[in-house]
Amino acid sequence: MDSIKSPAGVTLKPLEIGLAEKKPYRDGYDRHGRMFRDQEFDACEQSLASYVIARSRGDTRLIGAPVFPRRLFSQSCMLVNADALIKHPTDLAGKKVAVNSLQTTLTVQAKGDLCSEYGVNLNDIDWFVQRAEELPLDTETQGSAKVIPASKRVEEMLIAGELDAYIHPSPPPMLLNHKRVRRLFENTRTEGGRYFRKYGYCPIMHLFVFPTTTVDREPWLPAAVMAMWEESKQQTLAYYDDPGYGLMLFSQEALEEQRLLLGSDPWTSGLTANRENLQRFIDYMVTQKLIEKSMPVATLFHESVQLT
Repeated sequence: MDSIKSPAGVTLKPLEIGLAEKKPYRDGYDRHGRMFRDQEFDACEQSLASYVIARSRGDTRLIGAPVFPRRLFSQSCMLVNADALIKHPTDLAGKKVAVNSLQTTLTVQAKGDLCSEYGVNLNDIDWFVQRAEELPLDTETQGSAKVIPASKRVEEMLIAGELDAYIHPSPPPMLLNHKRVRRLFENTRTEGGRYFRKYGYCPIMHLFVFPTTTVDREPWLPAAVMAMWEESKQQTLAYYDDPGYGLMLFSQEALEEQRLLLGSDPWTSGLTANRENLQRFIDYMVTQKLIEKSMPVATLFHESVQLT
């Protein structure tokens, strides 16, 4: 496979992201905060929810492109204590539920889905947050959510029954393999497929953003990043289609199953194909009081890529 071709005169320095088992974390671990605080990078993958909050407050230091490198079905990210008698989402009423933070994109999506798709009254849940918010929230938005002490581990609290459920974009392997923990939805593929058939998308979690000062100086950059993303996506799909590549013994079957459920490309870029997804997410944010009012979806993106 060829490497991704960067525009003439541009040097790419990719950051390794994800969570490491031991500190120090990989060099891209705090990329969201580093971009918000210091606009450290010329292009960075960013949390959709925090970015929308910033834009709603008139913070224009960052501007986006409609490229979405992370998508998740919330139904895959809900874990419950096996003894908590939670069989249906409505059984979360009166339960202690932990989330990463209130403005974590997956938290917003999951809470919105629980309410709109399954009839859960979010006010009936005793909410706990695992870490500080990326951007500060006022007291009304924070509500009665309790902060879990740094001395406590959420995983251990869920196993011990101190928490009844845990919603997180990257469920820890120790919980997925523990006999006292199970997923809220027995068949997450079925639930994800149902959601996709109803709405036509897998929900966006992250987008690409740039310092506005950088794009003012280099207005070609958002479109160039979109082109590089599409090229890299095609190369990745070519690897997936090669049965001789990779260590997963059932990868071909998994790929075939995904294509049956979600079609050939659930990772679409561009504003047109993702407008409904983005608007629904903004509506969730208004309902959850993370932003005061709705906003035009196009204003999230640089003018050079608003017609994509």
